[in-house]
Amino acid sequence: MQDDGFTRFFLDNKALEAAYYGDGYCVSHERMERTYLPFAAHVLFPRQRDVDSFRRFSRVNNLDCMLEMPQQSVDFKVLSTDLFICPFQLGFVTIWVQLEGESIPYSTALEFADRFRKLENTFIPDDYTYIHCGEQTFEMVEDFVFRNLVDGLEPFLDHSDINGAYFETLPFFVDERMQVQAFYGFQNEENTEEITVELRYRASQLDGMDLNGEPTISASDPEYIEHYCKEHTYNRWGPDTYYLMNEQTFCCLTRAEPKIAVRLANQMYGEYYYGLLLSIFHKIVLLKLANMHSRLRINHDYDEIDNLIFSINKFSAKFYFLELVSQSQGREIFLQLRKVYGNDALFGEVKVTLTDLFQYQDKFQSKRRDNLLMILTVFTVVSGIYGMNQVIDDLKGKIEWSKMIEYSSFEFLALFVTVTGILVSVVLTLNALISELKRRHRKKYKDLD
Repeated sequence: MQDDGFTRFFLDNKALEAAYYGDGYCVSHERMERTYLPFAAHVLFPRQRDVDSFRRFSRVNNLDCMLEMPQQSVDFKVLSTDLFICPFQLGFVTIWVQLEGESIPYSTALEFADRFRKLENTFIPDDYTYIHCGEQTFEMVEDFVFRNLVDGLEPFLDHSDINGAYFETLPFFVDERMQVQAFYGFQNEENTEEITVELRYRASQLDGMDLNGEPTISASDPEYIEHYCKEHTYNRWGPDTYYLMNEQTFCCLTRAEPKIAVRLANQMYGEYYYGLLLSIFHKIVLLKLANMHSRLRINHDYDEIDNLIFSINKFSAKFYFLELVSQSQGREIFLQLRKVYGNDALFGEVKVTLTDLFQYQDKFQSKRRDNLLMILTVFTVVSGIYGMNQVIDDLKGKIEWSKMIEYSSFEFLALFVTVTGILVSVVLTLNALISELKRRHRKKYKDLD
């Protein structure tokens, strides 16, 4: 990645504070660290190349592009691109985009976000949406991302989870759409009254325009809209500023004056950005662990059971923090994000899974130990009392193989029991050594991941 122009992101490199977010915006590294100390800073902002952390690589793009839609065309600039390499074989790609123009209509901004987040064309209007970048034209956002912005990434993606799918081409989190983090700043002349509940609902659903270019909203019942916004809005600074969050978007709507709006945007690009990433990371890992459990063959996949128990314990101990943010504002927003994603409920299910696996493993190992002890006891008694007494003298010193021709049937049986007991002991010892070596190799491989 560094050969492709990506720079490893460290907090102590303060030259990067204003490098990736556009003119006039600057993210405070000191504030970001202070926000997540002492709970999650070592995971989000490692001082060294720690594999059990979020390793961020960023690149400045400054690409002038245009999104052509059926209703209209929108000029935008790709400011920069982030690549995160995370534990549990996960990764994130973040594309920082800024709409060009002095005054962008609210409906246009929402429609742009809704179109740009769809990596693959799944609806008819998507087939008439194009991205123009320089002399290139892309029919799908997926091609724009993986053929232009991060053109060397696709060969490193794990496609094992979609081998049974008919139409999917990439291992998406839920579907082929990106998560949207957005900042909408309203000008006074654009919204003189307030940020209404309808505007907030449209932001949460990314309701932009219909095919005629008119503003659209995906619900009509005022009570439903009001109830939904109440459940998904953080309104500590209302009526001037609201934060909306659900499983597809996390956005800030404000009509504050420009200086305050810039400060709010810096927070969205800094500490809140990492809070969103951590919430999504928790959600994906918990779903991945649940998926691993659903695919287990309990009577066969003993190694996978050990791996799943190890993964759950590792996630619980190192990454899932009940307390994450030290400041009250950030803590409230993060707790609401966790509630929106349902992470606490998923974590409870995973802990129940861990208890069940421990109980099964304990019963299975106890049964295996009992069976092994019975086999060893039988061989020890039979070979020791019967076998050794019959043939032990002939096995001392230099063995005279010719004597075995004169053995009786019972002596042959005694010899067989003796040799079999020795072989069983050797095989069990080798099996134990091989199992231990495999366990250490798996642990080393997981540590490298």
